[in-house]
Amino acid sequence: MKARQDADAVNRVGLRCQLMKAQAEAGDIVLLFGDESEALTHPYLAHVWAKRGADLRIPAPGQAAKVALLGVLDWAGRELVVQTSRTKRSTDFIALLETLDRRTGPEPGRCVKPVRLVLDNGPIHTSKATTAALAQRAHWLRVEWLPKYAPELNDIEERWRDVKRHYLAHQTFTGPEDLDQAIHEAIMKRNHERSRHPLVNQRIPA
Repeated sequence: MKARQDADAVNRVGLRCQLMKAQAEAGDIVLLFGDESEALTHPYLAHVWAKRGADLRIPAPGQAAKVALLGVLDWAGRELVVQTSRTKRSTDFIALLETLDRRTGPEPGRCVKPVRLVLDNGPIHTSKATTAALAQRAHWLRVEWLPKYAPELNDIEERWRDVKRHYLAHQTFTGPEDLDQAIHEAIMKRNHERSRHPLVNQRIPA
């Protein structure tokens, strides 16, 4: 994939992302990394150990069904905000934007920081419907577009792997509804365990 990259664009956007991370750390902006993934009712197999000579077997009955995950990573808080769907379309991404409206958009009595949303150029991010939805939010949300073939610049990619490897691995789900519930429970558990500031508001006595 690196052979297909525009090295100058990758370096330029990489530096831009580092600057935005520093701004988010300082509390000047809200920095979000957005992307999509999928989970299967058949088990995701991660690294495990077993006794020598023993085979690890996990049942996978029937045909696998999938659930789409559409989400953003709040860089400063390390929180994943995820919506699930049986499809992965522009309408599903716009539903995620509506969730961001409630979380970070303008609201009477709330001080709104500038929001930067890092996205790749995937079809559901650049469709006519999504372009119109983003334009409606341009007064408070600005998209930072990633160069092509540079998933390493999108910090949410590692979090997707984390969720699958540590929270959904080595399990078989009875159907998409069961998997959907497990995904939301996994995201809640992951956000609690991987919180950026686990000692916030706690004081250490002198």
